Amino acid sequence: MENQTSPEIFYLLPFSTTKADKLFLFALFLLIYLTGMLVNSFIILIIWLDNHLHTPMYLFLCNLSLVDLCYTTSTSPKLLNMILTENYTISFTQCFIQLGFYWMAGSIEDLLLFTMAYDRYIAICQPVHYHRFFNRNHCILITAAIWLLGCSNSILTTVSASKIQFWPSNIMPQYLCDAKAIMKISCAKTEVFFMEIYFEIFLLALGPFTCILLSYIRIACVILGMKSKEGRKKAFSTCSSHLTVLLIFYGTSIGVYIMPRSVHYRVVEQVLTVL
Repeated sequence: MENQTSPEIFYLLPFSTTKADKLFLFALFLLIYLTGMLVNSFIILIIWLDNHLHTPMYLFLCNLSLVDLCYTTSTSPKLLNMILTENYTISFTQCFIQLGFYWMAGSIEDLLLFTMAYDRYIAICQPVHYHRFFNRNHCILITAAIWLLGCSNSILTTVSASKIQFWPSNIMPQYLCDAKAIMKISCAKTEVFFMEIYFEIFLLALGPFTCILLSYIRIACVILGMKSKEGRKKAFSTCSSHLTVLLIFYGTSIGVYIMPRSVHYRVVEQVLTVL
């Protein structure tokens, strides 16, 4: 059976169709996009210029900001263009390029968040061994391995997804190309691809998330056992921002991919995808 994919995949924009709402949404998403670009670029620049910030934690934070730039750049410009021009289409090639960058960024962010949690675990629970685990050479190798694994995973997933056969209409109830949205418009059975996605989620998301959870349980025990109130406050402050990112990232990701494949959950799923 030949691939029935047409030159364009059509999207139904999951927002209001009134002109006033479109202008508001365009301004809102443009503000979010520019703010994200400026903040993450500023973080990268500051870390790059300040030698005092050339530490393992800030190296991983710099890479996390770079990944966030990949996230926003792979989705936001196309979304803004669709809202402004009311042309809610994307070519087959553009769709899978977007999917590739989106999946790559997600995989790398998973692994970076896990590495940052392990960094905090060693720093708080085993400070004597910190420099042995996170010296300069080890950090460079860890970072390179994370990017290599994320890119490899993205290529495999994108190639596998591009071989799926689609309905001629290719109407996708989403504003971006992600794996779950692509599966919804397939005209063939996608159980194998679906299982592949869930295996990767377990390997690169739930696996690291479990390790992160165990690390923070141990960190919490150590912090609560500290006699000094200032020591507890300082130790917790080094973890608070990382914990916030973890809650947002894993909360929305798990919600999108574990939510039942039903039209009743479509709006909730789209909101989680935006987040």
